[in-house]
Amino acid sequence: MNVLKQQERDSDHQTGETKMKGHQVEGSGRINALGRALTKILRHRAAELNLEMRSDGFCKVADLLRLDFTTRSKVPLSAHTVEEVLQAVEQNSKERLATMVDESGELLIRANQGHTLLDAVCSDDLLEEISIDDNMLAVCVHGTFKHALPGILRDGLKTMGRKHVHFAAGLPGAGEVVSGMRGSCDALVFVNAARAMADGMKFYVSKNGVVLTEGFEQCVPAKYFDKIVEWPSNVLLHDREEITE
Repeated sequence: MNVLKQQERDSDHQTGETKMKGHQVEGSGRINALGRALTKILRHRAAELNLEMRSDGFCKVADLLRLDFTTRSKVPLSAHTVEEVLQAVEQNSKERLATMVDESGELLIRANQGHTLLDAVCSDDLLEEISIDDNMLAVCVHGTFKHALPGILRDGLKTMGRKHVHFAAGLPGAGEVVSGMRGSCDALVFVNAARAMADGMKFYVSKNGVVLTEGFEQCVPAKYFDKIVEWPSNVLLHDREEITE
């Protein structure tokens, strides 16, 4: 399947201005608001909006643009163009969205991860499963906050209403790490993914490099934690021996 190439912006977009009758909004703000709206719908609201979604998370762009939905910029989706959708996908710094063209020539779009639509998407269709032999998870780290650590140590890392627990395959700020945790986190939980996979836990990677797992019954138990550190000081808060005792 071919990925649709980004169309060239017209002169209005190059000057940061997008003008549409009845909906004149500054270009960058308009596109940013569109990207946020698309992410929200594709991750969380497709079912309630009766948007048809494949098991791999893809929906038709044409169907999206027909939805009765208004962005933060007060612009209805129906007032946006396919070109603007493509701009919103390209300009998302964390690569949360992806497009493709199916065999019939239909332009499709999906959120790469972060779904709360538990029954709509299938991990095996949406993501690439990581093999225990791939050796790509030398680092598997979950960003969180120190105030949440007592509950995490007691109950493990839970999906919290989403389909997956999210991890990064590197530390915040590492060049290859695009997404996987909030930039404001002040604690990092390091998980021994190889040990968890040996026990049957499945790990996946999304197109934008986020490591994901459904865990066991929507939870990654604390027995798989290697350590927890304060961030960005990297001061050790809990080691494996302390966590598992």
